[in-house]
Amino acid sequence: MSEVVTAAMVVIGDEILSGRTKDRNIGHLAVMMTAVGIDLKEVRIVADEKEAIVEAVNALRKRYSYVFTSGGIGPTHDDITAEAVAAAFDVPCDYDPEAYRMLEEHYKARDIPFTEARKRMARVPKGASLITNPVSVAPGFRIENVHVMAGVPAIFQAMLDNVIPTLRTGAKLLSVSIPSPHPEGSIGGPLAEIQKAHGETLIGSYPKYHDDKFWTEIVVRSRSEEALRGAKEAIEQMLAGLLQHN
Repeated sequence: MSEVVTAAMVVIGDEILSGRTKDRNIGHLAVMMTAVGIDLKEVRIVADEKEAIVEAVNALRKRYSYVFTSGGIGPTHDDITAEAVAAAFDVPCDYDPEAYRMLEEHYKARDIPFTEARKRMARVPKGASLITNPVSVAPGFRIENVHVMAGVPAIFQAMLDNVIPTLRTGAKLLSVSIPSPHPEGSIGGPLAEIQKAHGETLIGSYPKYHDDKFWTEIVVRSRSEEALRGAKEAIEQMLAGLLQHN
């Protein structure tokens, strides 16, 4: 079986915490990580504050295989992610020659001034490599296991498409859904016992409401097809037993 590869995410921005902007990057990252067999284990949302970004990045990069950040690499004064990540690794943050060249050519071709603010987008921590931005040129960057990307969803997604082929991937998590006519209160105890007996699986239950009826969706996840099948059979037997007693 392949190794288990894990990931975490740091979403950076006062606009997310204030509700002015609705995050769309967490869900996209979760879907893409699941698709390639990487477990997204934790997400933190932090303000545009250097200390908060440093603390989150340092905590997560030591705990998980990969860390992804979104937001805070634009041209404005509150875009401080590059400086904060550099501080987390205790390295300088300065202009990257290739990023500077790309941006300079990009603005020159459009007859737009390459201002000091726009030059800020060429600054990366020492030792970082660039993440290509096919949408608006301004790159993200990678330093060790931390990938720093834009907050704009279209750009984040494009950058992630370029990052994914470079990642180690793990065993993909298999899943199966089992509908239950019983509420969570009726199946919670038996499900807990089944979970104990099937340690290679993760079992979740999710209440649903449709056509004026409540029901429960039971989802079993595992990296082992055999373990998945065993837990599924145990749950189906449990549900059948509850029906006979009703």
